[in-house]
Amino acid sequence: MAEQESLEFGKADFVLMDTVSMPEFMANLRLRFEKGRIYTFIGEVVVSVNPYKLLNIYGRDTIEQYKGRELYERPPHLFAIADAAYKAMKRRSKDTCIVISGESGAGKTEASKYIMQYIAAITNPSQRAEIERVKNMLLKSNCVLEAFGNAKTNRNDNSSRFGKYMDINFDFKGDPIGGHINNYLLEKSRVIVQQPGERSFHSFYQLLQGGSEQMLRSLHLQKSLSSYNYIHVGAQLKSSINDAAEFKVVADAMKVIGFQPEEIQTVYKILGAILHLGNLKFVVDGDVPLLESGRLVSIIAELLSTKTDMVEKALLYRTVATGRDVIDKQHTEQEASYGRDAFAKAIYERLFCWIVSRINDIIEVKNSDTTIHGKNTVIGVLDIYGFEIFDNNSFEQFCINYCNEKLQQLFIQLVLKQEQEEYQREGIPWKHIDYFNNQIIVDLVEQQHKGIIAILDDACMNVGKVTDEMFLEALNSKLGKHGHFSSRKLCASDKILEFDRDFRIRHYAGDVVYSVVGFIDKNKDTLFQDFKRLMYNSSNPVLKNMWPEGKLSITEVTKRPLTAATLFKNSMIALVDNLASKEPYYVRCIKPNDKKSPQIFDDERCRHQVEYLGLLENVRVRRAGFAFRQTYEKFLHRYKMISEFTWPNHDLPSDKEAVKKLIKHCGFQDDVAYGKTKIFIRTPQTLFTLEELRAQMLVRIVLFLQKVWRGTLARMRYKRTKAALTIIRYYRRYKVKSYIHEVSRRFHGIKTMRDHGKHVKWPAPPRVLYRFEEALQAIFNRWRASQLIKTIPASDLPQVRAKVAAVEMLKGQRADLGLQRAWEGNYLASKPDTPQTSGTFVPVANELKRKDKYMNVLFSCHVRKVNRFSKVEDRAIFVTDRHLYKMDPTKQYKVMKTIPLYNLTGLSVSNGKDQLVVFHTKDNKDLIVCLFSKQPTHESRIGELVGVLVNHFKSEKRHLQVNVTNPVQCSLHGKKCTVSVETRLNQPQPDFTKNRSGFILSVPGN
Repeated sequence: MAEQESLEFGKADFVLMDTVSMPEFMANLRLRFEKGRIYTFIGEVVVSVNPYKLLNIYGRDTIEQYKGRELYERPPHLFAIADAAYKAMKRRSKDTCIVISGESGAGKTEASKYIMQYIAAITNPSQRAEIERVKNMLLKSNCVLEAFGNAKTNRNDNSSRFGKYMDINFDFKGDPIGGHINNYLLEKSRVIVQQPGERSFHSFYQLLQGGSEQMLRSLHLQKSLSSYNYIHVGAQLKSSINDAAEFKVVADAMKVIGFQPEEIQTVYKILGAILHLGNLKFVVDGDVPLLESGRLVSIIAELLSTKTDMVEKALLYRTVATGRDVIDKQHTEQEASYGRDAFAKAIYERLFCWIVSRINDIIEVKNSDTTIHGKNTVIGVLDIYGFEIFDNNSFEQFCINYCNEKLQQLFIQLVLKQEQEEYQREGIPWKHIDYFNNQIIVDLVEQQHKGIIAILDDACMNVGKVTDEMFLEALNSKLGKHGHFSSRKLCASDKILEFDRDFRIRHYAGDVVYSVVGFIDKNKDTLFQDFKRLMYNSSNPVLKNMWPEGKLSITEVTKRPLTAATLFKNSMIALVDNLASKEPYYVRCIKPNDKKSPQIFDDERCRHQVEYLGLLENVRVRRAGFAFRQTYEKFLHRYKMISEFTWPNHDLPSDKEAVKKLIKHCGFQDDVAYGKTKIFIRTPQTLFTLEELRAQMLVRIVLFLQKVWRGTLARMRYKRTKAALTIIRYYRRYKVKSYIHEVSRRFHGIKTMRDHGKHVKWPAPPRVLYRFEEALQAIFNRWRASQLIKTIPASDLPQVRAKVAAVEMLKGQRADLGLQRAWEGNYLASKPDTPQTSGTFVPVANELKRKDKYMNVLFSCHVRKVNRFSKVEDRAIFVTDRHLYKMDPTKQYKVMKTIPLYNLTGLSVSNGKDQLVVFHTKDNKDLIVCLFSKQPTHESRIGELVGVLVNHFKSEKRHLQVNVTNPVQCSLHGKKCTVSVETRLNQPQPDFTKNRSGFILSVPGN
């Protein structure tokens, strides 16, 4: 059964109806249509109602839902039947077929397209190029056949006017490798005449609307549809088909399939020739018919690649052989018109058959060897006209309805046979089913010597003038006592029937009145041999191949050709035999209304179709006392959660015993029967109860599974996290060890190296050791520094410490710190710096040492200073570990000012190469000086001054602020001012000048 849908959508399977009756069947069908559920099962048959709108139920997601699933697992759908047929073909290597039936406009053609689309989508998962090519050609063949075989009718904008049966061949892997198409009874009369509101075949309109101007000119055509007699009836009709767009689609499809450019061009020429034939008129000169337009004849001859005079002769004369003599018999106007129309119909029919044959040549399976490639299996898809009842039913409707009688007979026989065989296999008693056996109607039509077709053939073979009325008289005399045949002569009171015109057949689908007018001519399907010879002698090889019988000489005696009805009967018998040899699947299409509306459900219209499709009989056959059957394994798989004895697995000897235990547990043992491999359930209520119990248990099972699964996921996440952390821990340990080992290896023996490992490159540490590396490098640097310091004499250590202090304070802020030279410190006592006055400075220094008790001289140097009165003077500074002295060298280094070092708060220097220094004091009486040296000239001593002072302050655990700026900020007796430094060319020596904000120190530029 189908997967249970909510009851608001009705029963998904008609077999599950409470009572098998027409009112309940129709109510369920209407409810599902109104709820947008256009598909319903009858067991393994799909009933399809045309929705007359696009539904989003055919996409890739839907295909995946049905792929490989059983019929009962998903809601009813075409894809379910297509998949069932495909699985049967692939799993059991059994040929299958899908029979699509229903009347015009019920959706048969669309159903066949979706089935083909599904089969194409689920095959060739490995994307083999050759298989994809075959699939593409099979799909493209549909639109080509639709263009040349479909037409707009009053019931359907894209009505198939021919029957089509397509075999799709599959290899042992289940991939399509080719196919073959059979066509049946093309309605060729539509070429020359159409009923009001209808059109001829799509191909004519597509050519005129979609062909380029150049192409139409070459065919001597114009875009105006009303200009051509054969198609002007439907010229103004609106259609849902875009002819111009479809022309390109069909042309592209023909190229994909493999039609050569010259073949496609020939197709267009034939269509053009038919249109021109329809405009050909005859005029009578006395009793002799003549062609009204010689130009049209020339155009037709050009398009058919033959001679103008031969075309004209074939249209006006008929060549007749009397013994050894051959004469040309002049046509009457009526015969000429008949011959023209017959010629047009025959050309189109030959064109259509050639297209089908050409497609078959391309898609047929080639070089298939079963010993190498395995057995080929087949899925057949039959898309054939449904039962037709028109206001005027003629020969075509007679053939179509006979075809449907044959298919209905096959349908009932196969379904009944399948049911009986299943009951016998399972050991279930078979209950006799009453159903209408339409064999009597089939015999009425096709029986040898007694049937309508045999009587029609006899009438056509009689010598002399035979009329349709004479054929009807023969039917009356031979079939007068048949219960399913009547006419006005046999039933004089039936005024629906016309005398000498109508007869009625009581079909399984209802009574149909046929008019015998045209039966004789349509059955003979006469085409003068002159036309066949004309086409055979065409210089176009494609046209020549379409008319092989044209090579026969006029005097050559040939066997009488079979009539149209006999040919159709033989093809139907062959078709039914072919279908009977396969495992059949059915799609029964229903047309909900005649207005093509998605909202209207015409009860009477649908009831009639349900009756003639035999759907109710199908339900009765399927039920046969039991509404549902399923194998024990699958039944148990679906319902085992209902019973504690079967969930989650049973320990009974077999699945059959487990099913019995489950059914007994539920209390349904009186409503079932047990076969050998299947359980049979009698009433739908039992099945619905089982489904409800299953749905209730599924909620509990889902919750349980969710709980278990969530626990499983949590444990998995915990284990993964724990494992990850362990891995990370060990990995980090490994990386740390690797790093330590690498550092140890690289720095091994650095004590003996001259540079103590300065050149050794540090390895890249793992992220976790970044701070450790910094600390390790600091330790290494301190060790290396200690090693270097050990080599320095004790007397040089103060100078080294001072230089280090200078680097810490000024590195990156001043360019020249004087690190490369020896720092003497006490430059005033140095003879090179003060050759004349050094002798006078030393006694002064000694006196200050005695007086102020200083221990060490830190720095001394000549300076140029500026005071708050802008007075610039040369002085000297003398820095000890206790005081900063300002001295006048011109007065034998007389002390002009003494600043205790504890009163010094900081130094400011510029960022250039100048020697500007500002000593900041607590009392805001800053000292502004510029250092200078006499020997060597312009020696930089700023770094030395800063270094020794900072180092001294550090030794006393005090901080000395050092600022590097330009301009330099300072304070003179509490007044804020700035000292900026400027470089000037031709400046002999540094000098201070006054400006608005303070002072400018001008220094030499060279």
